[in-house]
Amino acid sequence: MAEPPPIPDAAIVEERFLAATGPGGQNVNKVATAVQLRIDVFSLGLAPHAYQRLKELAGSRMTAAGELLITARRFRTQDANRADARERAAELLAKAHERDARRIKTKPSRAAKARRVDEKKGRSAIKAGRGRVRID
Repeated sequence: MAEPPPIPDAAIVEERFLAATGPGGQNVNKVATAVQLRIDVFSLGLAPHAYQRLKELAGSRMTAAGELLITARRFRTQDANRADARERAAELLAKAHERDARRIKTKPSRAAKARRVDEKKGRSAIKAGRGRVRID
């Protein structure tokens, strides 16, 4: 897959650094290395289909105000987490632009329809044979 295009700086609303969680000893306690990136989706000028797909893909990461919220805390440094957050946001946007292949409607052939009807008749005969036994 090709590298996704970078997100324009004008679309980035806020880049906040937070204290990361998990293992890491005193480094985690002292340094705010995790990055929370807020991107204004409306300023990206997405096509309607891309915007709808982005909402589906983002899920709870999309706010009601139309902001995409990405939190990155995988790495020990701010720079690495910042790059990771921007890369993940760009990948999400690239995935939102992909369109599904159009479905081509198909019709069953005449022979397939005949086979289906024959199977239904056979099944009907089997079930009819299970009925109450009549003595004439």
